[in-house]
Amino acid sequence: MPHATVHPRRTSQTFKTKAFARFAKREGLEDGALCEAVERAERGLVDADLGGGVIKQRIAREGGGRSGDYRTIMLFRSGALAFFVYGFAKSDRENLRPDELATFRLLADEYLALDRQGLRAAQSVGAIIEVKCNGQTVQE
Repeated sequence: MPHATVHPRRTSQTFKTKAFARFAKREGLEDGALCEAVERAERGLVDADLGGGVIKQRIAREGGGRSGDYRTIMLFRSGALAFFVYGFAKSDRENLRPDELATFRLLADEYLALDRQGLRAAQSVGAIIEVKCNGQTVQE
């Protein structure tokens, strides 16, 4: 009987914007929780696909489940790039306004088109910060 070939899943290089990093620090969201949200998205477990490369993923509060906790807006291309750009507590608001969603879709067009040089440039000016998973940066 032939052996099945297992192809490793390619993990998206993951970043957070400067504004999201401030939110995450204030709320105590660790990079590990962000990594878990990206890993779920990579497996096709997306909480809400908002179109145009924009998804909403839930992140649990420390010691709790995902249902009543944080919502994050991520610009996402499976196996390539993920950017956390916005976060909020479910108790603070339910959904995005149409104008906010349109802005995130425009942002997704820009961010998801960045090549290595563009990513390095954005990092060098502090616009984005690479997310660390298991003490390592996530690489392609």
